[in-house]
Amino acid sequence: MKKGPLPTKICPVCNRPFEWRKKWRNCWQEVVYCSEKCRRSRKRHAELVSASKP
Repeated sequence: MKKGPLPTKICPVCNRPFEWRKKWRNCWQEVVYCSEKCRRSRKRHAELVSASKP
C-alpha cells in the first residue's frame, strides 16, 4: 500500500522536518517536537539560542 502525501512540520530544536504518524492522529495540532529526545532538550536549546543573540 502506498502512502499519499502526509502533513509535515519542522522541529524547532533540530530544524528537521517530520511527518504525521498514526500515533499522532488525535493530537497532530499539539505535536511540536519530532522526538522525545528533542522534547527533553527544548530548555537547553532555548538557552543556547538566547545566549547566541547579541
